[in-house]
Amino acid sequence: MHGFTGEHGPGQRPGGWWRGAPFDPSRSAVPWRSSVAIAAIQMVGTGFAAHNQPDRMGLGPGSAALLLAGPALLLMRHCRPGTVVVGTAAVMAVYLAAGYPYGPVFLSVVVACVAAVAAGRRIAAWSALGLLWGSHLLIGHWLYRWLPPGGDGPVGWGQELAVAAWATAIVAASELVRVRREQWARERAEREAAARRRADEERLRIARELHDVLAHSISVINVQAGVGLALLDQDPEQARTALTTIKAASKEALGEVRQVLDTLRTSGSGAPGAAPRSPAPGLDRLEELTGQAADAGLAVRVEVDGVRTALPPGADLAAFRIVQEALTNIVRHSGSRNAHVLLRYAPGELELRVDDDGPATGDGATGGGNGLVGMRERAAALGGTVEAGPRPDGGFRVRTRIPFKGGRKTP
Repeated sequence: MHGFTGEHGPGQRPGGWWRGAPFDPSRSAVPWRSSVAIAAIQMVGTGFAAHNQPDRMGLGPGSAALLLAGPALLLMRHCRPGTVVVGTAAVMAVYLAAGYPYGPVFLSVVVACVAAVAAGRRIAAWSALGLLWGSHLLIGHWLYRWLPPGGDGPVGWGQELAVAAWATAIVAASELVRVRREQWARERAEREAAARRRADEERLRIARELHDVLAHSISVINVQAGVGLALLDQDPEQARTALTTIKAASKEALGEVRQVLDTLRTSGSGAPGAAPRSPAPGLDRLEELTGQAADAGLAVRVEVDGVRTALPPGADLAAFRIVQEALTNIVRHSGSRNAHVLLRYAPGELELRVDDDGPATGDGATGGGNGLVGMRERAAALGGTVEAGPRPDGGFRVRTRIPFKGGRKTP
């Protein structure tokens, strides 16, 4: 009886131990393997235990039926845990009343109790153990006179204390399993939520990259296509220059889009070597960016205030994309053909300011649409801010603060 007190104590392995446990209520399949194993243990173990209990009733068909009844009930412990724990306790009470030898017959009650508590049927589990203990008290101190085996005496109170300790241990182990199960469920939910957040953030990042690349390049292509169409007959050489600009802008856009898609493909497959094939753009390509804006008819003046510092890759990419989007918005939405870009370096912070003289054209306000949202998301991801709005003199200004750590001075 007492050899199985700790049989189903709490496991010590991490959360994977729970899944597939014999009392896992989350599984839908009938747990016939563990039930058959429990039946074998009870039959064989009780047979061995009977040799040391000659004063108890001998084993026979009746005892075999009771020893198999508990494991048979355990087949339903996932779908009806409350009924199963009460049923196994009742079978155990009948077994004790019949005077059969003590042994691992208690194993069915242990498994049923743990499964019931883990499934949230705590009252049923406690009631079943209370029923079993009360039955043991009645049989051992009153009903023994009329129950087999003949000539049996009352049970010592020391044994009753052992039974009470055994029942308490089962309750404690069951509650511990329930708490651990809830903890693992919370951790699993948190991991899944974190994975979803990372996936959402990655999708937003890729969407921003695609928007910035396509919006800028297509704006340049659109302007140059208009120039080429207007000058095709009057000035073929200028039209050829516009077509050359379109070719260069489209080639660059295709390369950057391919790089973004390659990153998406490798990160989605989990394959190693997901690093981009070429370095991400940064402020070192600002001259190239202003040249593209000039091809689109926008004269850009760049001013640097403070000691120029090499930024970390994330901050460098964000600064480049913000300037790129601001210049694209001027080309698309502003009547101004002049822009001023100010880079102000301070310890641990970069301030970007992009100004144009306006006015806004009729196809949208300067800096409107998804571009401004993307700029704010980029800055916010680094702990920075973006402010955009009309200037008092009628122009428009985009002002960005990007904090960064580290960095080194550049010549």
